[in-house]
Amino acid sequence: MTVVKTYNNDEALQNDINKLKDVNIDPSNVFVLSHDDDRTARIVEHTDYSGIDYNNKDLGQKFDKQGDELRAKLQELGLSKEQAEENEEKMDEGKVFLIVKDDKAKEVLG
Repeated sequence: MTVVKTYNNDEALQNDINKLKDVNIDPSNVFVLSHDDDRTARIVEHTDYSGIDYNNKDLGQKFDKQGDELRAKLQELGLSKEQAEENEEKMDEGKVFLIVKDDKAKEVLG
């Protein structure tokens, strides 16, 4: 199951990432995505968790636009095409996404 949570507040996102570590969710199942690569990197760097995938550029294909790339990544993580489009539009508004491919995340993230 894929759990998706949207954030405006970077500190709240960092706190939730640390909670995922506390319940031993594998960092390879944790993804942070936004339109701002630098912001996303800072968020991940300010957590106690290493190995988190954020704004991964290695999808095996080239994209002309960042939005296309992010939608592809969202679909790769288990979201439908419609969900990917809707969530990428929220990224346009400055939101950051925490995506976790582990059922335990639902309990932690609510």
